[in-house]
Amino acid sequence: MTAPAIQVDGLAKSFGKKLVLREVSFRVDPGQTFALLGRNGEGKTTTIQTLLGLLPPDAGEVCVAGLDPQAEPLAVRDRVGYLAEDQAMYGWMRVDEIVRFVAPFYSHWDHELARRYLGEFELPLRTRVKHLSKGQTVRLGLVLALAHRPEVVILDDPALGLDPIMRKQFNRDLIAHLQGEGRAVLYSSHLLHEVEPVADTVAILDGGRIVRAGGVEELTSDVRRFFVRHELLPVVRRAGEVLDVRPDGDELAVTAAKADAVHDALAREGATPNATDLSLDEVFEAYVVGRREPPDRAPQPVLADAG
Repeated sequence: MTAPAIQVDGLAKSFGKKLVLREVSFRVDPGQTFALLGRNGEGKTTTIQTLLGLLPPDAGEVCVAGLDPQAEPLAVRDRVGYLAEDQAMYGWMRVDEIVRFVAPFYSHWDHELARRYLGEFELPLRTRVKHLSKGQTVRLGLVLALAHRPEVVILDDPALGLDPIMRKQFNRDLIAHLQGEGRAVLYSSHLLHEVEPVADTVAILDGGRIVRAGGVEELTSDVRRFFVRHELLPVVRRAGEVLDVRPDGDELAVTAAKADAVHDALAREGATPNATDLSLDEVFEAYVVGRREPPDRAPQPVLADAG
């Protein structure tokens, strides 16, 4: 079996009394794009900082490119390309200067590859970094993250500040330059509809735990929204995992995992299963903000005695 590019087992991390990560486990294989999904403050960046050796774990084991980030942080960063939304760069440097400045920090920096990326991304070499547009800054960050041919690429919400067109361009660059070369990619984001086309596997992080992980097609086929009569909700509960319950006219809109089993259970009850497929964004929403119990029905008004 091929060794994983990233292996995380039982990772836990607290800041004071605040438990940020608890029993987080996942692996990213070479050539795989793994999306770590979660709302802001749910531990995505803490996980990444642990992978880079910037934070020590309280418990658990972390391995990146075959190395322990705590024991060999510089060796890990030499094998990892990292790009974040708030990537700090020296604004007074020109584009060509910052590329030359960064190169010596990496043992396998490829000057020819850097020049090729700069040309493909149409970056103005003589322009100072502080005068670049947001889109150009992100593309420059991608050059600096990739020109040393890293085994692992970690992207922490890198396209967050871009407009929708630029975000789509960034994802095209991601596909062309990372997936095309078989790199292992960990992509942290909460822009679910844009992660969906590029991710092979996703993990949903909520409350410091991974509440669901799997392939994109696996998740979107396993979780569906059923429209059922109120009395059929227990049938759905017995057959699947109820993630969200909302009123829908005289019925309930019930989002449930193990959708095939729910479908069969409803059919056995003589009901005609009425279900809709969900996007990855809707599946994510159900896991992190879904309401497991139906809302209480509004009490009937008490009419005063007319006499």
